Amino acid sequence: MSQMSSIAKESTESILKLSTEAERREHRRHDMETQEITVDRWEGGRRSGKNFGKIVDISAGGLRIRTNQQNVQPDHQIRVRMELPAYAGISPFITRGAGISPKTEWTGWMSIARVAKVSRDEYDVCGRLMDMDEIDRGMLGLYLSTQPLAA
Repeated sequence: MSQMSSIAKESTESILKLSTEAERREHRRHDMETQEITVDRWEGGRRSGKNFGKIVDISAGGLRIRTNQQNVQPDHQIRVRMELPAYAGISPFITRGAGISPKTEWTGWMSIARVAKVSRDEYDVCGRLMDMDEIDRGMLGLYLSTQPLAA
């Protein structure tokens, strides 16, 4: 009987190890390229952002932006503003204060992890959304669950 339980334990451990290795992402990516949603880059004391690029794919933890700006490097942190349209009655973020209300925009820091040249004048900038509240991250995850998954 103990040999049988030992075999079962080893099988369970190997299955858990395989499932952990197979899923290396904390959050699922969702394809948003066809929606042509823009992201603004906010710098310094400016009150308004400057168009940075378009969202290619997004997850509750990060995003990939297609841009023509060349001055972005891995390990940089940039301030971004994105506005996602409400979908299926779900807003991607919420406002807290006197009450909780839905909102469609978020402004915060993105830590650049990778920059890849995709054509002569275009780059994919990938990074993590750094200072997002957990409740906004959860709402974004719920919102994205209604969107198609990225490959």
